[in-house]
Amino acid sequence: MAKLAAKVYGNALFEEALQSGKLDVLFDDVQQLKKVLIENAELLQLLAHPNIVKEEKIAVIERVFSGQICEELTGLLTIVVDKGRQKELLSILDYFIGQVKAYKKIGVVYVSSAVSLTEEQKEAICKKLLETTEFRELESHWLVDETLIGGLVIRIGDRVVDSSVKNKLEEMKRNLMKLQLA
Repeated sequence: MAKLAAKVYGNALFEEALQSGKLDVLFDDVQQLKKVLIENAELLQLLAHPNIVKEEKIAVIERVFSGQICEELTGLLTIVVDKGRQKELLSILDYFIGQVKAYKKIGVVYVSSAVSLTEEQKEAICKKLLETTEFRELESHWLVDETLIGGLVIRIGDRVVDSSVKNKLEEMKRNLMKLQLA
């Protein structure tokens, strides 16, 4: 049910952003709002508290966010609280962010390597990924995982390219286990 709420409200905000021509403004505001909500968990707790009436929660939203974020986003927050969906608020924001990234062809890539990569190596990887995917831009996350021994593991969405030494050794082990002695 939570996924459905995230999809419904996230899509509604996305459609509003497209129709009003405020996609970039809403995208920035949603990212900032998400950051504020994560850093101030008390605000989410207040919005979800069962003993505080909707009207008070809506008044808090208007006091805190009026003039700080665009009115479309303030309106969404008000509707979410009015409908009792505040527990799904972060999921709604995440869904909207995902929709905008898909629309703008922004890929989110996670690259794991055994050692820290230089800026030149990172740039070369990003350049190659942009050439071989439909994305126009990449949001890159660089991780160091010493257990890989060498090579890279690249994740973009549900696609994974694992060229790590660890994976190759495991593959060799599986192949050797299949061999039967004659």
